[in-house]
Amino acid sequence: MSWLWAIIVGLILGALARAILPGKQDIPIWLTLIFGVLGSLLGNAVAGWMGVGDTDGIDWIRHLLQLAGAVLIVAIGAPLWASIRRGSRSHGR
Repeated sequence: MSWLWAIIVGLILGALARAILPGKQDIPIWLTLIFGVLGSLLGNAVAGWMGVGDTDGIDWIRHLLQLAGAVLIVAIGAPLWASIRRGSRSHGR
């Protein structure tokens, strides 16, 4: 069941990250999901290092760190994906 939650949360975080970032991120939905999951893992790691990974009640700081991680991963990954796609198109000619 935890994998199902990781997929759901990853998709939500990836979509939110794409909405927050300016411009168009031309990445497929599956990559949005992967970037969201990676951002969630990054946010969880940072929250653990800060000592706020598990608190009483709702872990707002951890959730914000997960979103920040997703924004960071999408901001780095979307241009990389675009350059990879452009590179593969030019080699096919």
